[in-house]
Amino acid sequence: MHQLSPADVRAAADRIAGAVRPVRVVPGGPGGVWLALEHMQHTGSFKARGAVNFLRAHRDAGTLPDAGVTIASGGNAGLACAWSALQEGVRATVFLPVNAPAVKVARLRGYGADVRLAGDEYAEALAACEEHAAASGALASHAYDHPLVAAGAGTLLAEIRRQVPDLDTVVVSVGGGGLFAGVATAAREHGVRTVAVEPENCRALHAALAAGAPVDVPVDSVAADSLGARRASADALAAARHATVRTALVPDTAIVRARHHLWEDHRLAVEHAAATALATLGTTYHPAEDERVCVVLCGANTDLTTLTTPAA
Repeated sequence: MHQLSPADVRAAADRIAGAVRPVRVVPGGPGGVWLALEHMQHTGSFKARGAVNFLRAHRDAGTLPDAGVTIASGGNAGLACAWSALQEGVRATVFLPVNAPAVKVARLRGYGADVRLAGDEYAEALAACEEHAAASGALASHAYDHPLVAAGAGTLLAEIRRQVPDLDTVVVSVGGGGLFAGVATAAREHGVRTVAVEPENCRALHAALAAGAPVDVPVDSVAADSLGARRASADALAAARHATVRTALVPDTAIVRARHHLWEDHRLAVEHAAATALATLGTTYHPAEDERVCVVLCGANTDLTTLTTPAA
């Protein structure tokens, strides 16, 4: 299998130029903490980058079938795939767990996707998606475990560095590891450290590191709708083994507090997955006094009514 490289990320940047919104980086408070507002990306998450890269690469290669593209997703990757398919004029069939947020299902249908609900978690939706691809001939994309998808996500790093040229560390949330693998691969080339943050009870990357290979884990977190992958990708595991990477776990209570803080203090409405990255600062990751840190806020597809609920 092709292993993700910095060259893949650079090629993705060229391929998706003009199709996605360049990320905006803003001060996140006192000290050297910055926030990358990727939750303002098309479809409300970083996933648009990988989806565009995936479809355009297949378009350029002449391998987009008449049956279109299909994907299994907790929601955000499906939204990105459906949106990108709409731009390319191809059909999209999206499989989601039955507990996917209603706001994501409604938006998928708004992009013209054929939405199919299957199973209680991502792994079951993925199995249904694979069956559909085999039967229909549709091009099977993946929410995170594909070099083109991860490379697209990794294009974030260069955009961040252009705005914070003396960046020391980038902090990202991890579910299956597509965002982390892409960003860490790009960051390593420039000597930038990566902190990979998972909820305590959605620890696919931690489990893979401990086992020496991707393994299945249970998922149970307030952020599981986006970070609830049962296993991490091989590219994520390979990236995590480098000395420039540190991993961290955060409890749900810290995630909820971080999300509430982003709303109350910055008026930034993000999903729990985005708050997971911020939750590590001052809890399970303590930056040095002069460290320049950028936290990626990766998604905004959330129930806005929950933002006014006080954090515990």
